[in-house]
Amino acid sequence: MSAVAVDSVPATMRASVLTSPGEVGIEDRPVPTAQAGEVLVRIGSVGVCGSDVHYYQHGRIADFVVRQPLVLGHEAGGTIVDVGAGVPSERLGQRVALEPGVPCRVCDQCKHGRYNLCPDVRFLATPPIDGAFAEYLAIAADFAHPIPDSISDDAAGLLEPLSVGIWACQKANVGPGSTVLITGAGPIGILTTQVASAFGATDITVTDVSAERLRVARTFGATRVINVTEDEMPGLSVESYIDCSGVPSAVVAGIRSTAPAGHIVLVGMGADEISIPVGVLQGRELKLTGAFRYANTYPTAIAMAEAGLVDLDALVTATFDLGHVVEALEHSQLPTSMKAIVRPGGLADDGRPAAGGMAASGNLATP
Repeated sequence: MSAVAVDSVPATMRASVLTSPGEVGIEDRPVPTAQAGEVLVRIGSVGVCGSDVHYYQHGRIADFVVRQPLVLGHEAGGTIVDVGAGVPSERLGQRVALEPGVPCRVCDQCKHGRYNLCPDVRFLATPPIDGAFAEYLAIAADFAHPIPDSISDDAAGLLEPLSVGIWACQKANVGPGSTVLITGAGPIGILTTQVASAFGATDITVTDVSAERLRVARTFGATRVINVTEDEMPGLSVESYIDCSGVPSAVVAGIRSTAPAGHIVLVGMGADEISIPVGVLQGRELKLTGAFRYANTYPTAIAMAEAGLVDLDALVTATFDLGHVVEALEHSQLPTSMKAIVRPGGLADDGRPAAGGMAASGNLATP
């Protein structure tokens, strides 16, 4: 992992700020200071997540309400340009992927290794914590994970949603020879498909309502795809079922498709409450759990990306500079979009300053 030359850090930076639902603008802000145990990162690339879109449209997600201007973006990577007290200077110039949820480290959940369930976690772009649609960001040093040169800036940010797929597959007990059903072929569903394939699953069924997204799912490891608007769900019997849609009907169909003693993991966020077939759950002794973010997944995510077991760059459908975050958020809602990327430095794919909004598109692999 080679270091990158570090330029002097300016006093101010640009940040894209959500001021109210549907309203995003650029502000000049002071560059944050790396406190003890922290590093200052020059942000290179940030993936747009569905949560960013939801905050942009509605100003809230469940109990998390945007009550003051908020910087969105939590799927981020960049380069360390300053270190706080207690952090080795050797980390200067290091390329890193940012794990966006820094826990308290002292509560019962943290002490048991379940730091994703820490009640006092500070998660980027979750009110009131600012995110990474900015030129610089300070974060705990141990949550800035070094990455090898083989991982691009864009892929560094996408290690975050990859971690969601890793966590889901771990909880669903996916392994060599597993039979898996994944409902929902959005970005998380596609990444979960890649992870399941990398974990050795030999039979992976993916369902969705979009023919285009199902085409992409087949490209990334699905052995069977089902368009649920056109086809009947076959009589599946899978060992592992992972929902990445949040659609109640998909969840019920998935539960009914899970074999006795199978594992069910709910990742997608949809209805707050749904009715489930309790008789099926009890009679088959199915193991049903939710998934909330992830814990201790970044080393695995980095190793998988470095080994080429997953392809993150191929998921990028468009790139935008910091002045076009609105366009990035809107692009993310298109059926043909998989991952929009914001590059706060404003660089296009060839390294030149991006002239306007979208710097590149159409990167999805074709069959």
